[in-house]
Amino acid sequence: MPQATSTPLKYLHPGWFSIVMGLAGWALAWHAADGVLGEWATAVALTLGAVAAGVFITLLLGSVARWQRYPQAVAEDLHHPVRYAFVAAIPVSALLLATWLQAMGLAVPLAHALWWVGSLGQLGVTVWALGRWLAPTVAHAPDAQSLWNSVTPVLYIPVVGNVFAPLAGIGFGHPVWSAVHMGIGAFFWPVVFTLLVARRLAHGPIPPRLHPTWFISLAPAAVVGLCTLRYQLPPLLTAAIWGVGLFILLWVATQAKRFFSQPFGLPFWAVTFPLAAFTVLSFRLSHALALPALQITALLLLALGSVVMAALLLATVKGLRQGTLLAPEPAAPLVPASS
Repeated sequence: MPQATSTPLKYLHPGWFSIVMGLAGWALAWHAADGVLGEWATAVALTLGAVAAGVFITLLLGSVARWQRYPQAVAEDLHHPVRYAFVAAIPVSALLLATWLQAMGLAVPLAHALWWVGSLGQLGVTVWALGRWLAPTVAHAPDAQSLWNSVTPVLYIPVVGNVFAPLAGIGFGHPVWSAVHMGIGAFFWPVVFTLLVARRLAHGPIPPRLHPTWFISLAPAAVVGLCTLRYQLPPLLTAAIWGVGLFILLWVATQAKRFFSQPFGLPFWAVTFPLAAFTVLSFRLSHALALPALQITALLLLALGSVVMAALLLATVKGLRQGTLLAPEPAAPLVPASS
């Protein structure tokens, strides 16, 4: 039977929503800079957010079409040890777009509704994702090993992604429900980090293709720090959390050359949102503590992240034109545990 002409649609897995997360994150980062850079920073934030919304709608429509035409491909994603976790990128994208709309003062009723969709969707995805941990397995069987195979930094998105809810939820008048989300995410942040280190040391490294996703480890510290500021907790507590984020950024960045020396792929987008969130936190904390040095740091991060974002956008457009992105993923090579 000949293949359908729209075969690329078959490979539009949920990981593509990481692009929305990156664009929306940098829209919020530029919005956080408007107090320093003025109205043109607000204009950049508006443009990036609008692009993120457009990509979100396009991906949603494409995902529905994919589900109708290639239901088996969707089922494979839900059972894949890595791609299943990217399902959470959909409600997280909704939460981030709601946060952007609220920050810009646009379509507030729509933003509020979008926030609820993202909030309930994220909670549901978290329960579903962690349900895999309790699924029956047989010791030393392939399904038991697959549990370790699923322990990658992508796991932060469905598990720790709940900390995104307070960013807009407090402004919408839901501080208690937002705190529930924050509690779930903050509780599982060290759990996931511990699992990642255990997997790396005891079960070998993650596939090289996923190496850039180590940058996702920065996101929990950045967003939890933003939440503590939103709840008006002592700024020094936020500074301590910022310090954790700084360490993780420097720690992971020591391997950045190795991570990004491989051919471009969708996992490269993993660096965008975490760096954006840490930039926003740096701006907010510099204002709370009145620290000019931290503001300069935030501006440097903004410049660096914007260059990275532009490079990834160009690489993505090139990959789509060349047909290297919406295509079957290459098989993961065997990597020695010492690498």
